[in-house]
Formats: sequence, C-alpha cells, structure tokens
Amino acid sequence: MSDTISKATIQDIARELNITAATVSRALNNHPAIKEATKKAVKETAVRLNYRPNKIASSLRLGKSNIIGVIIPSAEINFFGSVVHGIEKVANENNYNVLIYQSNELYEYEKKGVHTFLQSQVDAVLASISKETINLEHYAEIKKRGIPLIFFDRANDNLGVSSVVVDDYAGAFEATKHLVQQGCKRIAHIGGQQHVGIFNQRLKGYIDALNVHNITVDDDLIVYGKVSIESGRECMQKLLSSPKKPDAVFAVEDFTALGAMQAMKDAGIKIPADIAIIGFCNEAFGEYLTPSLSTVNQKTVIMGETAARLFFDSLRGDAYPAHPRKLILQPELICRESSRKY
Repeated sequence: MSDTISKATIQDIARELNITAATVSRALNNHPAIKEATKKAVKETAVRLNYRPNKIASSLRLGKSNIIGVIIPSAEINFFGSVVHGIEKVANENNYNVLIYQSNELYEYEKKGVHTFLQSQVDAVLASISKETINLEHYAEIKKRGIPLIFFDRANDNLGVSSVVVDDYAGAFEATKHLVQQGCKRIAHIGGQQHVGIFNQRLKGYIDALNVHNITVDDDLIVYGKVSIESGRECMQKLLSSPKKPDAVFAVEDFTALGAMQAMKDAGIKIPADIAIIGFCNEAFGEYLTPSLSTVNQKTVIMGETAARLFFDSLRGDAYPAHPRKLILQPELICRESSRKY
C-alpha cells in the first residue's frame, strides 16, 4: 500500500467542528479571544486530519517568510560553503531558514536566482556577485522593493548597500611580503578578471608590496586568468616559457595556485626550492597537497555570521540607511611548505 499525502485545509477542520474557518485560523494561532476548549478541539482535529499549514500563504498574509535567500557563485568552492555555514548559524538562532541559489559564476543564472527569491517572498537577500556580472540592475530591483540586500566577499559600493568583505589588499600585500622575506626577487602574479573588485585589490596589494621592498614591478611577470585550476596551469606555463622565469608566484586564489603547482611539477620544478608559491582563500585541500599550500585565510565563517547579523540589525532600523555599513575583516597569512625556502 502506498502512502498518500493529506491535503487537509482549514476549511476541512471547520466543517468537522461546525465552526468558521476564521475561528479555526485564530485558534491555530493561539488568539486570546478564542476559548481554550475550542483551541484544544481545533488542534486535536488538525492532528487527526494531518493538517499542515501553508507557509507560502502565511507569508503572504503576514508579510514575511522567515527565509533568507543566499546567492553564491559556486557550491564546489569550500570558501562559499563556509560562509553559508556562518549565515545558517545566525539564521537558526533567529528562527529563520536559508534558501541557497548557485549562480555558477554566470550573470544570467544570477538574475534568475534574484527573480526566484523575489517570487519566493524572501525577507532578505545575501549575495556574492558572480565574476561575469557587470550590470547590477537585478540587484537594484531588490533594493527598489525595499528588501534588505547585503553583499559578502564580492561587493559593489556603487549600489549603496551594506557589505562584509575581507581586506583583500592587505592579504595580498602580506602574501607578497612573505615571498620577499623568503629571498624571492622575481615574484610573479597570476591574477583574475580585473572588473571584479577583490581581484583588482589583490593585484594592487601585490604591486605595492614590491614597491615598498624596492623590487621593480615587471609586467612580464603579471598574467591574468579566469580563476580556475586549468587557467592556473595555463598561466604558469606561460610564465615558465619566459626567458627569465619567476622564483615565486602569488596566485589570486587557491584553485589557480593548484593549477600552477601542477604545471610546475609537470616541468620538473621543485617547490619551493626553485619556485615558491602562495595562494589566497584557504581552501580545504591546501593543507593536504604535497607540498602543502601557503595561503591567506579570509575568515569565512565569521564573514557569513557578520553578513547575517547585518540583516537582523536592519530589522531594527532602516533596511537602506543613508550611510551603508561596510565591515572589513582582517585576513590571516598561513605559511605552509609551498612558500618556505628557509
């Protein structure tokens, strides 16, 4: 025998007890005007009929869904999974649920995610902008409707919304400085798409660290990729084909660094003896590589918790204050085997 799903409604309960649907609704919501005996009878009948409240209808009626929509560029990257973990922790503490949408780094997918959230009546949207996104009209629509919008990691200051980011410039500066302290003189940078703010800040941090330590910035040692393992491999092969090979690499993030390491190993280069390398993001796989990958920790769980708290703070004030809050987390340098020459 197959199980069937009951579709009992408030009207069914009302017919069973010969009372109005409005009385049933008030009883289920523990309204003080309803007698205790009636409440008891309604709740017992609801259990017997296997009644389940329609949460969508309730959200429309009450004007809130207790759901936070979260847009992430990729679920395959540990960084975003950790951020979501932080968001869910704070959401659970406040009796909220989290609905996740993955953009796959595509602008059209991201627009579809925003549309889905607006249709689902979410109470807020927390988002990290895809690498492909330049036009922000879909995010502007969220703001236009008065729904709180908070960016994390990849933000855009032009939209006038609050955000939580890590100091990408400082992280890149410290990573490059570390390579200088290891005695490296020809430090290359494998960068990402420069219209993405965090990648541009990492480039600036790299350049300024070289300048501060009186190392000439060589444009031939700066290559740009699409932030992936394959792109990291291709960029590293390009650097290795140069007449003057680098003695160190600062990669824009860990997957790029992983691809670069694969290219170096294929070419018979010893890491870090011949070329040292450091990444960015502190992806989970980094410490298990051989050699283990040096990186920059972005404090992802804290980022997620902070972004969620910004939303709950907005419930006690203006969703879009005149001066949006931009909270900047300080990164942490993690030195492992791949960059230690001494």
